[in-house]
Amino acid sequence: MTVRATPRALTAVTAALLALGGVAACSDGGGGSDPDKVDVVAAFYPLQFLAERIGGDRVVVGNLTKPGAEPHDLELNPRQVGQVVDAELIVYLTGFQPAVDEAVEQNGGDHAFDVAGVAPLLDAAAGGHEHEHEGEAGHEEEGGGKDPHLWLDPTRLAAVGDKLAERLGKVDPDHAADYTARAGALRTELTTLDTAYADGLRTCQRREIVTSHTAFGYLAERYKLEQIGLTGLTPESEPSPQRLAQVTDEAREHRATTIFFETLVSPKVAETIARTVGAKTAVLDPIEGPPAEGDYLSAMRANLQTLRTALDCS
Repeated sequence: MTVRATPRALTAVTAALLALGGVAACSDGGGGSDPDKVDVVAAFYPLQFLAERIGGDRVVVGNLTKPGAEPHDLELNPRQVGQVVDAELIVYLTGFQPAVDEAVEQNGGDHAFDVAGVAPLLDAAAGGHEHEHEGEAGHEEEGGGKDPHLWLDPTRLAAVGDKLAERLGKVDPDHAADYTARAGALRTELTTLDTAYADGLRTCQRREIVTSHTAFGYLAERYKLEQIGLTGLTPESEPSPQRLAQVTDEAREHRATTIFFETLVSPKVAETIARTVGAKTAVLDPIEGPPAEGDYLSAMRANLQTLRTALDCS
């Protein structure tokens, strides 16, 4: 788990940066300051996707989480704290990345948009079983026992997009109508995606998904699936032997043919259970980082096809 930087340490780093004249808020992916554009910093990929789609050519978007990195445990270096200080708008989700929460609290509260405030977050156990196994309590306490993975419900992401357009319009009022229009266009795409999921998962022979960590509560809740997670909200936590036995029994009971793992986490535990119950493994992407190809929409469509195959949907 993340070792949190203390507020005193963050303040000291920020003071040092400002004393040196500040650090240009530029993205690890190549963005940078531009006096003619709005400088936006996103905490992790789905928020970067939103900001780029809604901001269009009026924004420069930086991402605090590098591609391939696990966003739950992000540590901020001095340059990234400088991004938070200098950004015109910071888009983040409180409770998901403690280091970002503290940096925003110390340096960015007046220009921060917390997407967790758009709609109430689901409880950590939503969409599946109540988990009491080892290794997840710390993260759930940090997030107040809430699941941060709201972007896996396209309708929730659309609502966040609408609010983001409002915030961008306040920062850049001359182009507020453009932000609203782009958010509306994205909402149409997300509504189409939502319909595809609802239709595609309506007639499945099974409705249980066995996942490497419980990132899919919003998806399960929206489309009437049941999530059986090997670990809690923290993907790198190790399941207890009792939890492994329980999940193995449930996989057998529900005749699961597929055990899902994800791209940023080792598949070893999922592979062990799959061998034990005679199932195969497949990737179900929580889209916490950018997909290897395409974007959020294409990754969600790939997830849908994976689910349809695994659950025997007609």
